[in-house]
Amino acid sequence: MRLYTSYYKSLMRLGFPIVIGQLGTIVLAFADTLMIGHHTTRELAAAAFVNNLFNLVIIFALGFSYAITPTVGRLFGEEKNGRIGEVVKNGIVANLLLAIILVGVMTGVYFSIDNLHQPKELIPLIKPYFIILLVSLPFICLFNVFKQWADGITDTALSMWVLIGGNILNICGNYVLIYGHFGLPELGLSGAGLSTLFSRIVMAFVMAGVFLLRSKYKVFFQGFRSGCINRVDFFHLNKLGWPIACQMGMETASFSLTSIIVGWVGTTALAAHQVMLTISQLGFMIYYGIGAAAAVRISNAYGRQDERAVKGNAYAAIQLVLFLAVVVSIPIFLFRHELGALFTDNRQVQDLVALTVIPFMVYQFGDGMQIVFGNSLRGISYVKPLVFSAFFAFFVIGLPLSYIFAIVLHAGLIGVWWSFPFGLTTAGLLYCWNFRRRVGKVFGKH
Repeated sequence: MRLYTSYYKSLMRLGFPIVIGQLGTIVLAFADTLMIGHHTTRELAAAAFVNNLFNLVIIFALGFSYAITPTVGRLFGEEKNGRIGEVVKNGIVANLLLAIILVGVMTGVYFSIDNLHQPKELIPLIKPYFIILLVSLPFICLFNVFKQWADGITDTALSMWVLIGGNILNICGNYVLIYGHFGLPELGLSGAGLSTLFSRIVMAFVMAGVFLLRSKYKVFFQGFRSGCINRVDFFHLNKLGWPIACQMGMETASFSLTSIIVGWVGTTALAAHQVMLTISQLGFMIYYGIGAAAAVRISNAYGRQDERAVKGNAYAAIQLVLFLAVVVSIPIFLFRHELGALFTDNRQVQDLVALTVIPFMVYQFGDGMQIVFGNSLRGISYVKPLVFSAFFAFFVIGLPLSYIFAIVLHAGLIGVWWSFPFGLTTAGLLYCWNFRRRVGKVFGKH
């Protein structure tokens, strides 16, 4: 640890605002699930199904936008601020085109909902909620562009405050629209969806407004205004973005597609699955903040050809993440029997949530490793191995094991959760191996 302590401070300084912003997202997810769960258990189960499908495309879109961070970070280190504005312009075009593709794909999913063999009583709740979230996808993609720009110039506090403000707005909207306060109708799950849509629109336009109007960022806006949409930047962002999007998409798919498997088990299992997925995001988002900080620091060091800093930031990040994994796991284990009661009064759901805590703790190591080294590979712009590694880890190992444990071996929801450590740990080890191999090759050491 003494070899890497000098990197802890810079990683925490850069990563802390990202962690706080992502924790705001967790608070939002907690609030959504808690408010919906206390309205009806059926709405909680319907939200579980729709949210996990949309998590797949949202994370895919986020991964695609990640191409902006190392590109902007490298230009920022070289003090080419005008070029950064031009990259942002091309990033907006690329990400909005992706949004159109994702909306088309999810529209096809919408018309196939009746064929996914979910509980029939959930379909009337699923469909309107699905449509509302579908409308919000372009605004998510627009927000992602400006968030990655801000992270790339090391101003991670900007997106933190916007995320926190948007989450507060969403929680207030949930209170009004789910339960029907202040003379408005009681809309239940659809009310939660409308509140989410409105907050996503506001966050996207606030980030765009700050970029365009704040004098602090004038130099970037000038580059944005004078720059053009060009083939070099557009294809560069796509070249980096698609492999990262596929990697993150396959990881999320291993979780989202398990919701279909859990739906075969029953409504109670699906509700418990949603509760524990919401809780599990706590660890993921904290680790993500450190991993994103490592990607920025590594991209800067890689541009300077500083081998020591490239390695040091990666290994310091994994140490921080493993420490945080312990911090996250202990209270969740100690209060495992009380967690479910925060979201629902259904005793069966509460008991199932408590049983999933042990496999949750087991997979924290693999989850932290794959986040850190996946971001480290992004920092050195070596992203192609992410696709093959993720496919093997999540589709060859993780998802089949979910089906085998849950359905073939009749372990139900608990079986699904015991499959997660296998896929995540495999991914973490493969990403680590690829990072070490690439760094050794670039700097002439094997």
